[in-house]
Amino acid sequence: MKPSSTPTLFLLLLCSRPPEGYHNPLDNGGSMLTLVPVTFPEGQGEPINTIISGNSDSHVLVDSEENGGLRNYFLSLGFSGECLGQHEGSHQGANLGDGNGYKNETAVIRWNYGDASFGSCKETIDGGNHFRYWIQDGSQGNSGAIFMAISYELPLSSGHDIVTNGYNFGRDWLIGNITGSSIPANLTSGQTFSGTTSSANWTYQTDITYVSGLLQNTNDGINHNASVGIDGFNSSDGLVAVLDIKVMDKPANFGYSTLFYFIL
Repeated sequence: MKPSSTPTLFLLLLCSRPPEGYHNPLDNGGSMLTLVPVTFPEGQGEPINTIISGNSDSHVLVDSEENGGLRNYFLSLGFSGECLGQHEGSHQGANLGDGNGYKNETAVIRWNYGDASFGSCKETIDGGNHFRYWIQDGSQGNSGAIFMAISYELPLSSGHDIVTNGYNFGRDWLIGNITGSSIPANLTSGQTFSGTTSSANWTYQTDITYVSGLLQNTNDGINHNASVGIDGFNSSDGLVAVLDIKVMDKPANFGYSTLFYFIL
């Protein structure tokens, strides 16, 4: 399971995507559950419960913090890369049905507690919301979409176990960061939300639709299901939040350097 080394911008030029902005991994032997190295019992995974549509603005689909890219969008939601660039915990794989088979996550992103530089260190120790993500960019299904497995975890001292209902809650907590309000319980397929976020003078409009048919509403096969899926909740509620992101504003001088280069 190795991350792809193909430049994301080049892959965007070769994208072929269906109207919804992503290929359903289940249609080509993939899965909406991650591959976790060691689980008890063996063979459990974590739900991939959010997708950034490949129909989103091309800036956002580039895995970079520069030029309004994906990492800057994550910063606009209050999430940063791992503490001092060091990965804590095991890798997880995902098969997005794009012909790449199982690949390790591109990165793990953590809630930064309002400190973009060092706040993810606090999340690593104290727990909170976090996610892994993968890019659907294989030759059999190159949509450019970003697939995210979001969960809300306990502190490091508790082994980073997932809180009760932590997969569904973690997804909705991130969506609430976009909308600026709490996401109601008892969601249904087709419900929509929207919100605006900003980072580094880039402003993003995100339209969210909850969809069914990708994940099952179940405890079966879900990692930590003995503690996550209790109190009347299944570990996975069967819904995936699909995000369509548009750039609404960008820095006033964006693109000037490129123009100057061509004039020379």
